[in-house]
Amino acid sequence: MTRLADFTTLHIGGEPRSFIEASSETQIIEAVRAADADGRELLILGGGSNVIISDDFAGDVLRITSTGIENDSSVCSGAWVTVQAGHSLDDLVNTAVLNGWAGIEGLSGIPGTVGATPLQNVGAYGQQVSDTIAQVRAWNRETNSIDTLFASSCEFSYRHSIFKEHPQRWVILSVVFQFPLGTLSAPINFDELAATVHVEHGQRVPMSDVRHAVLGLRSGKGMVVDESDHDTWSVGSFFLNPRVISAPNGAPSWPQPDGSVKVSAAWLIENAGFAKGFGLNERARLSNKHTLAVTNRGGASSKDILELADHICQGVKSAFGIDLEIEPRIVH
Repeated sequence: MTRLADFTTLHIGGEPRSFIEASSETQIIEAVRAADADGRELLILGGGSNVIISDDFAGDVLRITSTGIENDSSVCSGAWVTVQAGHSLDDLVNTAVLNGWAGIEGLSGIPGTVGATPLQNVGAYGQQVSDTIAQVRAWNRETNSIDTLFASSCEFSYRHSIFKEHPQRWVILSVVFQFPLGTLSAPINFDELAATVHVEHGQRVPMSDVRHAVLGLRSGKGMVVDESDHDTWSVGSFFLNPRVISAPNGAPSWPQPDGSVKVSAAWLIENAGFAKGFGLNERARLSNKHTLAVTNRGGASSKDILELADHICQGVKSAFGIDLEIEPRIVH
C-alpha cells in the first residue's frame, strides 16, 4: 500500500488511486499526457515539503524523481547549470558551494526539489531562486509542447511566479541557473545571517561559511528535516510575512518598493498570544523551536493541521487586523 504520508515532510496524506514515479523528462511527459488524455486530475509531487494532502485523498499522483546537474563549460560568463526537476535542492546548494557557484548558499537546508523552487520563488536569508534562475524548461499541458521560459517571463515576486498563478498549465522539467563564479558569497543583507557570520550588511564571506551558518540557524529553528525530531515534521514556514500599509508598533518590518511594508509573521503570531509549542490538541502544535512552523507531533490529520492554522490566523486578525496567508498548497 502506498501512503502519501511517507512522501511528505508533514507525514500526512492518504492512499492514492495510482502512484507513478518518473525519473526522466520523457517519463514525466508521458505520465502527464496520459492523465490529461483521460481527463484525470494529477497531483504532481516532488519532495513533498510544501504541501498538505488530505487523509482522504484518493486521486492519481505523479512523483518526479529525475536527477542530474550539468554545467555548460562553454559559457564564458559564470556557470550555466541545468538541473533536473527531481533533484534535491540542498544537494544543488552543496554542489554550488563546492564548485564556487555563488548566489544560492543562503538556501542551504531547505527541503524539496529543484523543480518546485520556481513555483514559490523559494527564498531564505536574503536570497531567492529568481536571483540566479536564467530559464525554466516546462511541459505546457495546454499546447502539448515544451516551453522554455526566460526568467523575465516567469513573473517572479515574493513567494510567487507565473507557475503558481497557473498551476495546471505547466509541469517543470528542468531549471537553468546562471551563477557568478568565485569563493565568496553573494552580499549578505539579512540581519540574522550577518550577525552570525560577524559582518556588516553588504559584505561577503566564503560561501562555505554561509552554508555552515545557515544550516546551524535552520537547525535551531527545526527547519532542517530530521525524522527523529517532530519539530521538523512540518512544511517549514507555514505563514507568509504579510504586506501592510503600516506595521504594528515594535514589529520587525521591511519597506517594499510599492510603499508597503512586509511585517514579521512570527512576531504577529507570538504577540497575538501563541507561544512556541501552542496547540489545540496533542497531535498538531506549533514547533517548540519556531512559531512559523505548524508541526505533526505524531498521528495528526490534515484537519488537525488546518484547524490549528485557522485558529492562529483568526487570533492574529483579532489582535492586529492583519490577514495571514498560508504558504503550503492544500490538496483535498
